[in-house]
Amino acid sequence: MPFDFPAILLATNSAVPANFFLTPTFWLSLLAAFFYALGALLLKRTATGAIDVWRITFVSNIATSLALAGLWGFGGQIPALELLWQPAVVALLFIAGQITAILALTRGDVSVATPMLGLKILMVALFTWLLLREPLPPRVWVSATLATLAVALLGISRDRAGMHRAAFTAGLTLVAAASYACFDVLVQRWSPVWGVGRFPPIMGAFAAVYSLVLIPKFKQPLRAVPGSIWPYFGFGSGLIGVQGLLIISTIANWGYAAAANVVYSSRGLWSVILVLILGHWLAQDEHALGRRLLFFRLLGAVLLTAAILMLVT
Repeated sequence: MPFDFPAILLATNSAVPANFFLTPTFWLSLLAAFFYALGALLLKRTATGAIDVWRITFVSNIATSLALAGLWGFGGQIPALELLWQPAVVALLFIAGQITAILALTRGDVSVATPMLGLKILMVALFTWLLLREPLPPRVWVSATLATLAVALLGISRDRAGMHRAAFTAGLTLVAAASYACFDVLVQRWSPVWGVGRFPPIMGAFAAVYSLVLIPKFKQPLRAVPGSIWPYFGFGSGLIGVQGLLIISTIANWGYAAAANVVYSSRGLWSVILVLILGHWLAQDEHALGRRLLFFRLLGAVLLTAAILMLVT
């Protein structure tokens, strides 16, 4: 049974199942959010070692594509060969989102980038209005105002260099969120005809092929990655792939896409919490910002989460 994410997003709280906290949708979405935040920190730790961001992006893309291939068992059909342009287009959006998100996470601040990726839900509403001509209720504009304040808090830093890095992170993350949002809208529009067991895996195959263009940018071949880096590199990339599989398969099996994405947006809170707990080990540059600045970022993450919650209440 297909589910229309944009329609659910703009609906009332019927988008939330009864006893939500006891459902697999809640716990699997929460697990996906945690995996994303931890995977992002591990990849940032990898980027501070002897490996460039393009190899990180390539391996993360391949891991995600392999994870999406696991959805093939859900069944479906290829409606017509001339429609292969549809998964090809959404794969381009996916790759754009992946590249800009990983650049933001590895070269910017995880505690800024991960919460700001929650803006994807606001942008899904915007693209729904622009592309599908669905009306936007007033609460979306109130939510957008709260989100703007949250972004300002996330950008607070102690010096000009820190402000520039926060702005750099924010810019890349906005591009990533917009790419992912457009991806969501088009997947929800096109995938029902294909089925969840065909559209995402085929899209993942296109994404893997597109990722080959990153190979010439490698500073060194993958085999040159030091053995000490592989635990962070492999586990972080694997977590990024698994979290994508979890959130997609959760929505495919049980629906409730809006509710699942609200829980999934908790990755912003998880990222700041993990920086506070593990920052001395995985993200030393962000941990060195001090608890006061990280508190402002935590406050921004909470405010951004509140903005997103307004969309489904």
